[in-house]
Amino acid sequence: MAPSVKQRTLQLARRLGVLRPRDLARHGIPREYLVRLHREGVLERPARGLYVLADAEVDEHQSLLEACKRVPRGIVCLLSALRFHGLTTQAPFEVWIAIDAKARLPKVEYPPLRIIRFSGAAQTEGIEEHVIRGATLRVTCAARTVVDCFKYRNKVGLDVALEALRDCRKQRKATVDELCRIAQARRMLNIMRPYLESLT
Repeated sequence: MAPSVKQRTLQLARRLGVLRPRDLARHGIPREYLVRLHREGVLERPARGLYVLADAEVDEHQSLLEACKRVPRGIVCLLSALRFHGLTTQAPFEVWIAIDAKARLPKVEYPPLRIIRFSGAAQTEGIEEHVIRGATLRVTCAARTVVDCFKYRNKVGLDVALEALRDCRKQRKATVDELCRIAQARRMLNIMRPYLESLT
């Protein structure tokens, strides 16, 4: 194996965190280098088509990065977005990710996903982009995440939605006006109004 190509592959793995064969192709590196480095034990393969450094420090964003590599148009939402924004003490086992209402269900073995479907304005309202280790994560903003917890309270639990609302205000991640605006857009204002009023 040519050291220069190996080094370039390892640098790319360190920078991106999660490598796919197409990432190498963009840099003119043959895909077989992934297989070779995997055989040598330098790279691990958590799922088909995904490679990570064997000695990489795993942080809280690793599973989100892997999920977004597998579902490129996905939006990190609900419990995973709460965790991303530091609005919950829960560590969800699955990555909660939203896809278009008409999109085909992704076949992903790893990481485990919890799929939610968004349609229309829900795919753009309150969506932020964060670049982490060279990968772009699309995540619902703090206010949108709290509102969505109320909208999907039957999936996440009302207690989780209330905790998220309290933490969001306590940490000043969103103003009451922002929460009201998004709640209005998501048709949740009437349900959330008593809880919002109790905070003012």
